[in-house]
Amino acid sequence: MTQSASTPAASPVGVFVTPVTPLQQNCTTVWCTATMKAAVIDPGGSVDIVLAEVARRGLTLDQIWITHGHLDHAGGAAEMAEKSGVPIIGPHPDDQFWIDDLEVHGQRWGLPEARTFTPARWLAEGDELTLGETRWAVHHCPGHTPGHVVFFNAAARFAQVGDVLFKGSVGRTDFPRSDADALIRSVVDKLWPLGDDVTFVPGHGSISTFGEERRSNPFVSDAAVRAAPALRSASGPA
Repeated sequence: MTQSASTPAASPVGVFVTPVTPLQQNCTTVWCTATMKAAVIDPGGSVDIVLAEVARRGLTLDQIWITHGHLDHAGGAAEMAEKSGVPIIGPHPDDQFWIDDLEVHGQRWGLPEARTFTPARWLAEGDELTLGETRWAVHHCPGHTPGHVVFFNAAARFAQVGDVLFKGSVGRTDFPRSDADALIRSVVDKLWPLGDDVTFVPGHGSISTFGEERRSNPFVSDAAVRAAPALRSASGPA
């Protein structure tokens, strides 16, 4: 099943979301509406379903982008790259250890098709990706994992944030090399300056806006950060 995310009228970017894996991870396909070139963000599984929807919409898959190395986000990347012939881009190299263990985690959690991979390009803060005529800023947002990145298109006022931020929550920080304080700083210092009007697709759950989360998110709202800027426990779905 896929769903389309709302973007402004005449947006340069199209978006559809396909929930994949038992964790219902938001595998997100974005495309340049001028050229119909597409990137699939975080193909954790259901590769054939995602590729079929890309084809049904008349899109040309151009790239695979990875926010971080967790199984539900990256487990299907190698299969998709093999079937499509397009490059895998991202995440930041600090998530290499997660990618190295994809096959082990796949066997453990019932996703035996998961395979490790070597990205064609690692990403870092300040990098830019080009998809057709669109340009995407890369922000390194550690905390949930050390190598987590976020993809932002300024023209469409749209971001795919992986497991950094959710509607009403933030990513878990009980994994190896997670850092709760770094996660809060990533949201406040990297995401909030992009603007309250930015619509985002999280790694799981409902779409929201940065403005709504600044008002109401119990972990990273302006009020929460003012009241308790120190370490706190994250309780996101993944």
